[in-house]
Amino acid sequence: MTPEEFDPTLLEEAADLAVDSHESESLDEENRLKPEFVRKVRDALEDGERDAVYDLVEPLHPADIADLFELLPGDERPEFARAITDLMGPEVFAELNDHVRELMIEALPADIVADIAEQLDTDDAVAMIEDLDEEDQKAVLAEMEPEDRAAIETALSFPEESAGRLMSRDFIAVPEHMSVGDLIDYLRENHSLATEFWEVFIVDARHHPLGTCALSWILRTPRNVALADVMKRDQTLIPVEMDQEEVALRFQKYALISAAVVDESGRLVGQITVDDVVHIIQEEAGEDALALSGVGDGDINEPLRLTIRSRMWWLFINLLTALLASGVVAYFQGAIERLVVLAVIMPIITGMGGNAATQTMAVTVRALATNQLTSSNTWRMIAREWWIASANGIGLGLVMAVGCLLIYHDVKLSLVVIAAMLLNSLNAGLSGVLIPVGLEKLKIDPAVVSTVFVTTMTDTFGFFFFLGLASLFLM
Repeated sequence: MTPEEFDPTLLEEAADLAVDSHESESLDEENRLKPEFVRKVRDALEDGERDAVYDLVEPLHPADIADLFELLPGDERPEFARAITDLMGPEVFAELNDHVRELMIEALPADIVADIAEQLDTDDAVAMIEDLDEEDQKAVLAEMEPEDRAAIETALSFPEESAGRLMSRDFIAVPEHMSVGDLIDYLRENHSLATEFWEVFIVDARHHPLGTCALSWILRTPRNVALADVMKRDQTLIPVEMDQEEVALRFQKYALISAAVVDESGRLVGQITVDDVVHIIQEEAGEDALALSGVGDGDINEPLRLTIRSRMWWLFINLLTALLASGVVAYFQGAIERLVVLAVIMPIITGMGGNAATQTMAVTVRALATNQLTSSNTWRMIAREWWIASANGIGLGLVMAVGCLLIYHDVKLSLVVIAAMLLNSLNAGLSGVLIPVGLEKLKIDPAVVSTVFVTTMTDTFGFFFFLGLASLFLM
């Protein structure tokens, strides 16, 4: 074949076929490891065929190797790690589930952990080391190079889930007196600079950020143009103490790719990039959903004792609130004994109230987390939920009232039911808003404890409204 006849698309098609061939063996159409592939790896491990394990795993992406670790039983992971030692690079450790990584790190010598940490970006190294015991942390840090150790110790000095923990110190900052040509030469000649970046930060003599230059601007601007003339002066600066959830909201609001992190004096100390923020958004969303259910981390790799402890504590609190609700029922025990039909209907009243409150609470917690709900529009939110609760209470109450009338032929009972449904629906709607907002004002995470208080309100007042009205009008 002559050069003129060569079609470059043939190489692309061949590469695509090779990728598709590999994915058909290990990954399904949703990019998850196939059960049969995992079974092959386990069979090779069981037979002691380390070479076969290596050959199976070698083509995988580091993230897929990390997934494979998590899919294997705990007792098989050490042997798997020994079989693929050369593939256990820092990228794999960075992708591992926190609980799995912690167990593996604890099993490795401090010098090996230090070597892995030194090859990671600062933020990934901090994530790997921060969960270790204090004694293990000191041992690992003692094995690191002074410069890397200082960077990690500085990061660990910041609060957990703050921008200081999250930021990377691998960024490029240059003075404003440079021209575009000077910057390009600087980037080419200094091989110790960060290798992955989207923009260059322009700083003054005190290392305070003045603006940014996107790579696209640098590549398309003549060499003689001064950076001061082409840089973007408006930028979003992230304080080191800012909570990571607020960082994610700023990235989302202002469509950021990266952002400068500054210390208390305004000096540029790091950067946060959008790939880190994607992890934050996923993590925070998962945490809020799990917190509403009281299941702790909700991680299937979490040690059993921690899972049992977190769930039992939550259920114990719910037990106490259930006792409060049962106390209200006991107070009206006489009315229930005289009119047994009340025992049939009252779970419906409280159940519907609980479901309505859960809906409102979920919307409120999400609105608080995304800054949609603030002090400026709290009363509007309360009024909105009042009308929603009124409509739901009247609509569902009418359905229940008609049903009671058809079954029990009792007009008074039907009226009591519709009144109780309306009152508990309003109680549920207001509780679903006011409790999370109140907890937010008290600096308490509403996702963590709202469920307990809201459930108590709907159950206790649901019984009280229905049995109280029945005692007044049906006895």
